Amino acid sequence: MATVAHLDFERAIAEVEDQIGHLRTLARERGLDVTSELRSLERKLHDLKTDTFRNLSPIERVQVARHPRRPYTLDYLQLMFSDFIELAGDRQFRDDASVVGGWARLEGEPVMVIGQQKGRDMKENLLRNFGMPHPEGYRKALRLMKLAEKFRRPLVTLIDTPGAYPGIGAEERGQAEAIARNLREMAGLKVPSVAVVIGEGGSGGALAIGVADRVLMLENSVYSVISPEGCAAILWKSGSEREKAAVAMRVTAGDLKELNVIDEVIPEPTGGAHSDWEVTAHSLKDALLRHLGELREMPVDALRAARWKKYMAMGEWRTVQAR
Repeated sequence: MATVAHLDFERAIAEVEDQIGHLRTLARERGLDVTSELRSLERKLHDLKTDTFRNLSPIERVQVARHPRRPYTLDYLQLMFSDFIELAGDRQFRDDASVVGGWARLEGEPVMVIGQQKGRDMKENLLRNFGMPHPEGYRKALRLMKLAEKFRRPLVTLIDTPGAYPGIGAEERGQAEAIARNLREMAGLKVPSVAVVIGEGGSGGALAIGVADRVLMLENSVYSVISPEGCAAILWKSGSEREKAAVAMRVTAGDLKELNVIDEVIPEPTGGAHSDWEVTAHSLKDALLRHLGELREMPVDALRAARWKKYMAMGEWRTVQAR
C-alpha cells in the first residue's frame, strides 16, 4: 500500500501512529523495554480511531470511500477468492481496463466476479480511467454475466466508481444504451447475484452492475445518483456546499439501509477498510457466503420474482393527513 497524506480528521490518529512507530524504532535500536508505553499508546490509538470513525459526518464518509489506500476490486480478488481467471474484451470494440472480471472460486465454489477498478498512481489511473468505465466496459460485464448464466454460476459484482465515463467517444459508442441494457438484463438473470459497494457507488455507472438479488455496502462506502460536489453545484451553484448536499442526499450505508435500498451494511475495522485490508476482506467474504448460500436454495422462478418485487418496492410513498 502506498504512503499518502492522511485525511484531515485522521491527523490526530496519524500523530499517535507516528509516536508508536518512533517508540518501536528506539526500542529496536537501543534495546529499550517500552512495553508499558506502547500498550498505553496503542490503547489511546484504538480509542481515538473508534471515537473518530463512529462519529463521521456524511461528507467524511465520502472521503473515506475515496481513500487512496482503500482496497480495490483486484485486492479483494486476491484476498477473498482463489483461481481467478480474468476474461477480457466486449467482443465489439476493445477491452476496458476500468472493469475487471472473470471466473474465480469462493471457498471452492465457482463464481463469476465483476468489479470496477481504480488506480493507485497516475500511470495506473490513466490505464484504469480513474475507475470510470466506457460502454465497452459495461458490455464486457454483460458478456460475463451471460457466461455466468450459461454455466449456472452465481454472480458477484464489486462496485467502486465515481460514475460512467462522460466523454464524447463514450457517448458516441452508446454509453447510455450499454448501461440501460445491463439494467434490463441483470433484472432477468437466472442465477443468484450479489452486488457490493466497496467504495464509491456513483450514479448509473454503479447501477449498471448493481441490479442484484442482494445489495450490500461496506460501512464507509457511499451510493448516490450524483456526487455531493455535483449536487451542490446544481442546487447551490457552489461545490463548496458539498457537506450540505451529502446530508440531504443520504448517501451513506446506514441511510440506504434505513431506506431499504440495500440489504446489509458490512462493518469495517476500526479506522476504516484502508486500515486493515485482511479484516475487511474477511467480513465481506462471510457476508457473501451467507447471502449466496441463501440465494442458491431458491428456484429460478422464485429468485426472479423476488428480485422483481425488491426493485418494484423501492420508491414507495404514502399520503398522510396534514395536521
